[in-house]
Amino acid sequence: MSTMGDGTRAVRAGLPEPEQYEPTLPGPVFAAHFHLSGEPTGPYTYGRDTNPTWTHLERAIGELEAPGETVETTVFASGMAAISSVLLSQVRSGDTVVLPDDGYQALPLVRQQLEAYGVEVRTAPTGGDAQLAVLEGARLLWIETPSNPGLDVCDLRRLIEAAHGAGVLVAVDNTLATPLGQRPLELGADFSVASDTKGMTGHGDILLGHVTCRDPELAAGVRRWRKVVGAIPGPMEAWLAHRSLATLELRIDRQCANALVLAEALGKRQEITGLRYPGLPTDPSYPVAVRQMRRFGSVVSFVLPDRAIAERFLAGLLLVDDATSFGGVRSTAERRARWGGDAVPEGFIRFSVGAEDADDLVADVERALDEATSRR
Repeated sequence: MSTMGDGTRAVRAGLPEPEQYEPTLPGPVFAAHFHLSGEPTGPYTYGRDTNPTWTHLERAIGELEAPGETVETTVFASGMAAISSVLLSQVRSGDTVVLPDDGYQALPLVRQQLEAYGVEVRTAPTGGDAQLAVLEGARLLWIETPSNPGLDVCDLRRLIEAAHGAGVLVAVDNTLATPLGQRPLELGADFSVASDTKGMTGHGDILLGHVTCRDPELAAGVRRWRKVVGAIPGPMEAWLAHRSLATLELRIDRQCANALVLAEALGKRQEITGLRYPGLPTDPSYPVAVRQMRRFGSVVSFVLPDRAIAERFLAGLLLVDDATSFGGVRSTAERRARWGGDAVPEGFIRFSVGAEDADDLVADVERALDEATSRR
């Protein structure tokens, strides 16, 4: 039902028809092989191809990505497996791919692999819809909005319309927004891709990814790639992910509300520069974000004066873990420049806002800021 609210859909998504004396969400199916006599025409034949636990999760994610529509979702062992499946199943030597130059840190590794296969890779920033300038002759446009970690936003409708007008496929990395924040397929994208390690599962204990498509042929290419390279999730991870979806709206709403409160508090601090949060009305991305996003995500970014202050700030936090990744119910933050590869200042902080009480979280952050800057 496309008229369901997000909370109802998240709780009910992907559940099989009720069966007397059976659980509402069947347990994980651990199987390498299945009984298979005669011709192999049934749905489950071998564990690298299909699994009933994946099927339930894939249906659930599809219902969230495009309510009321017929789509196909393929789940993967990680977000990177999902990203690779689109890029490597859809392009070949001589093709051109357009990537953001300010996106997920592993994209440069993907670029190296694509170029090794004879694929031309062009890049441009997310902000200002700059990828439009390098679209000509491309096979695939890869968009990440909001971008990670800089939180720039591009106009999805504008880019998708231009790409399709030029015969270019469009994939959108929707990890930061989740389908509750933004639905790329409804905006015209060919692929909606996410690392479900982040907000979709939300507890920082599962590696998982997915790709959702409307076009059965595109979906078949993605699914074939999963089979060939074996980038499959374990049944336990898939089952835990499906269980976690039931609280998706509760988690995302709390985290987004907290993120806005934190961003507003940080905006009053003199030591903070470069504050970004797409849901903040003063943010440069807000006018575009408000037209295409329903929720603005759990990530806030900002810059502290130098590396030493940033490290003291992180060390002083009591309710926030110094850890990479984002989207979990427990707040995390990190000095992003420690990894290299992101064009950010030494004091740049990516802050993933959790589901704690907002007052407690803001108090902890402000105390840690006070202590970190008092030693200058």
